[in-house]
Amino acid sequence: MLPPLLWFIFIFLVVQRLLEIAVAKRNERWLKARGGIESGEEHYKWFIIVHTLFFFSILLEVMAKNEVVQNPGILLIVLFLLTQAFRVWCISSLGRFWNTKIIVAPNFPLIKAGPYKYIDHPNYIVVGIELFIIPVMFQAYLTSVIFPILHILLLFIRIPAEERALKDPTYLE
Repeated sequence: MLPPLLWFIFIFLVVQRLLEIAVAKRNERWLKARGGIESGEEHYKWFIIVHTLFFFSILLEVMAKNEVVQNPGILLIVLFLLTQAFRVWCISSLGRFWNTKIIVAPNFPLIKAGPYKYIDHPNYIVVGIELFIIPVMFQAYLTSVIFPILHILLLFIRIPAEERALKDPTYLE
């Protein structure tokens, strides 16, 4: 059983992800209208599957325990809020170029603002951290191990595909 704070966080995260999908769809239309080329379609479905299963896994693990989950401590709440701020910084830094898919529009410079000024692929880092912290907040420890590993495995496919597309926007996987 989840206390109200954790239900609030869970619902917040689901709504957040749905809103992000809507933003990504809008940005996809905008990019493609400007000649954006999509690649990586073959592996994209696995991101959808993993991220959807992530939320179900948290709920199933909590229900399987059949005990009351305690509210997370202040440290986990602070880490969670920091990851959310970093996530927003990543998305807002890319603006209309942010997407959950690999879509590169020719004739636009590579964005090197915000966290992208300092590191490549910061959004993948924050997602990996979230995939660990969020389940720990719910005391879903198995989920906190499995899903970051799945994320890393997907990134072994995703990051090289993204790098190829960024170097050559006409590249199609």
